[in-house]
Amino acid sequence: MKIRLLTFCVIFIGVTTLTFAQEEEGEVQNDSISQVEQAEREAKEIRKQIEAAEREAKEAEKAAKAAKKEQKRADKAAKRIEKLNDKISAIRKTLDRDEKKVSKISNKMEVDKIKGKLSPNDITKIEKKLSKLKSSIAKNQEKLLKIERKL
Repeated sequence: MKIRLLTFCVIFIGVTTLTFAQEEEGEVQNDSISQVEQAEREAKEIRKQIEAAEREAKEAEKAAKAAKKEQKRADKAAKRIEKLNDKISAIRKTLDRDEKKVSKISNKMEVDKIKGKLSPNDITKIEKKLSKLKSSIAKNQEKLLKIERKL
C-alpha cells in the first residue's frame, strides 16, 4: 500500500507541476504576444506622427515659397513704378527746358524783328528751330500721357 500511495503521490505531484508549468508558459506567450501588439501599435502611432509632421513641413514650405513669390512680385511692381516715376520726372524736365527755349527764342526773335536785325533767311531758320522744338514738346507730352496711364 505504501508503494501505491507513493506512486500516486509522485504522479499527482508530476501532474500538478506539469499543469502549473503549462499555465506559466501560456502566460509568458500571452505576455510576449501582447508586448508585440503593443509595440506594433506604438510603431503605428509614431508613423502617424511622423507623417503628420512631414505634411506640416511640406505645407510650411509651400507657404514659404508662396510668400517668397509674392514678395518678388511686389518688389518687381515697386521697381516698375519707380522706373516709371523716374521717366515721368525726366520727361517733365525735358518739357520744361524745351518750353523755356521756345519762349526765349521767340522773345529774342520778336525783339530782333523790331530792331530790324533779322533777315528773311534768319527768320525762317529760327521758325524751323521753333517748329522742331514744338514738335518735340508735343511728342514728349504724348509720352508723358502714355506713362501716366501705365501708373
